[in-house]
Amino acid sequence: MENSHHRLYHWFIMALLFIFCLHPVSTQAKEIDKSVASGLEDSKTLKVGMEANYAPFNWTQTDDSNGAVPISNSSGEYANGYDVQMARKLADKLGVKLEIVKLEWDGLPPALESGKIDAIIAGMSPTEERLKQMDFTNSYYNSDIVLVVDKDSPYASANSLDDFANAKVTGQLNTFHYDLIDQIPNVNKQTALEAFPTMISSVMSGKIDAYISERPGAMSAIAANPDLTYVSFDDNKGFDLKDVTTDVAVGLRKDSPLVDPINDALDTISNDEREDTMEDMVDLNEQDEDRGFLGDISNIWSKYGSQFLRGAGNTMFIALTSTIIGSLIGLIIAIIRSIKVAKTDKIKYVLYKIIDFIIVAYIEIFRGTPMMVQAMLIFYGSKLFFDFDLSSMAAALLIVSVNTGAYLSEVIRGGITGIDKGQTEAAKAIGMNHFQTMTSVILPQAIRTTLPALGNEFVINIKDTSVLNVIAVTELFFITKSTAGSTYLTFQTFLIASIIYFVLTFTSTRILNWVEKKFNDSDTYRIHTSSTIPE
Repeated sequence: MENSHHRLYHWFIMALLFIFCLHPVSTQAKEIDKSVASGLEDSKTLKVGMEANYAPFNWTQTDDSNGAVPISNSSGEYANGYDVQMARKLADKLGVKLEIVKLEWDGLPPALESGKIDAIIAGMSPTEERLKQMDFTNSYYNSDIVLVVDKDSPYASANSLDDFANAKVTGQLNTFHYDLIDQIPNVNKQTALEAFPTMISSVMSGKIDAYISERPGAMSAIAANPDLTYVSFDDNKGFDLKDVTTDVAVGLRKDSPLVDPINDALDTISNDEREDTMEDMVDLNEQDEDRGFLGDISNIWSKYGSQFLRGAGNTMFIALTSTIIGSLIGLIIAIIRSIKVAKTDKIKYVLYKIIDFIIVAYIEIFRGTPMMVQAMLIFYGSKLFFDFDLSSMAAALLIVSVNTGAYLSEVIRGGITGIDKGQTEAAKAIGMNHFQTMTSVILPQAIRTTLPALGNEFVINIKDTSVLNVIAVTELFFITKSTAGSTYLTFQTFLIASIIYFVLTFTSTRILNWVEKKFNDSDTYRIHTSSTIPE
């Protein structure tokens, strides 16, 4: 019994010592968790923004194979690549969940600043200009700069920048790559292109001779396109990077508390582990056997057909919903602007003029600025200045609706003013007020005459939804760019998209023509008389 009590006492003391020893560690962990949480919009989730269109750093696929992560703002799509795998490692070490948000390259900084994402992990280098906008962690990969060329071109055997004299060279828009082109003697500098798949297609079609890339990106492009190769240079024969760094780092908001925790997490990932991860990602981009042009199209459709159809469905939903809402907005505005207020009634006249000024300002602003600019301002500005986080789809419906309303308000007003004034006078003569006159006499005729314009606006909206890809709306063009970035088969991918767009617009036009014919063939009328005269 005494020995039993002794053992219990011994275990009790050991337990106390164990708890005491753990206490400082637990406190430190809580402090780290609080530091991490304070830098996140959602304290339990690290929202990472990337293009998902720049292999091997990041790309889009249709399943979760090889460690891919679901894209939160594009259902059915998954992101993979070196950036994704590094983001997974960092999220695990920080003890938070990972969420991938797919955005255009130009949309990444405003998304970070507005709080739509917590970090940019997208093969981004901490240039001098970017350091003014955001903070960066330590590097998570370092590479060198090469030129990608057609393997059969005379530039494939180049040994120095001098050998690229007179060559047509480009680089990605809004990157330091494009600025490096000026170091090539007598270079024929081409317009900067938005994405690497576009540059690859330009080289393969002969429109340009070369584009600037980091080595991993070039390796991935060659793995997917055997007709390409890249040219690297010995010391003093290549690009002088001066103060420009080829390191890629995690971009964070200014004074973000995540800088130190992420740097600590990066310190635990060895260089060998980083290189092995990059090699694995490059290998995943290796092209299958050559299928030929039609075979490539068939393969793209078999892999990404469901995504194309979903994008087409979203395109039609946005176009149809926005056209209906926009038509209602235009109708209300047209009715308001058709009201006549006598100057003798000063209060009503002044109030009407204020409302009319606001309406005119709305019309002029939305008709006088591109929808793409409106999308960027509304989507990011609502979060940045008003802390109102619109989803991509909600922002799309709002933007296209108000834009459509601005155009159709003038179309419908023209239809109203085109109705003979005698009909308005006749309606008033039999005792109708303005509202009754508009709804029963003027608008039915005005809508019939403006129906072709309304249908035309719907067809235009089907095509114009493509500009919404700048705010990552998963419409048809957004899906097309993702697929092109994943396969590097740009022409084949956009050919599929063009066929789908044609089917959508052709079918819609035929349906609208049928509806218009039915309206014009209608011979039913209702005779309106004075309330004092029996019908």
